[in-house]
Amino acid sequence: MKLMESQELDMLLEAILTLHTKEECRRFLEDICTIKELEALTQRFLVACQLSSGKNYQQVYEDTGVSSATICRVNRCLQYGDGGYATALQRLKEGGKLP
Repeated sequence: MKLMESQELDMLLEAILTLHTKEECRRFLEDICTIKELEALTQRFLVACQLSSGKNYQQVYEDTGVSSATICRVNRCLQYGDGGYATALQRLKEGGKLP
């Protein structure tokens, strides 16, 4: 699932890479995303964390209330995506921020 390469996307990615702290990231995301978009991103990452820790769809649903379609989509990205979730999750684990 690759985004189309574009100069505009590259500029956004460069802007994200300039952020140094969680607070800077929070403020940037609050400015660039609607509340619903930020909630959706947060939910998807929570689902990825739970699936990668071995929880099944039912357990993830019970813990989060996220739709089965979203759980399925996140799982598909974990299994067949470009490795973005895997990279972030591995780095959080290495940094002691995930079990």
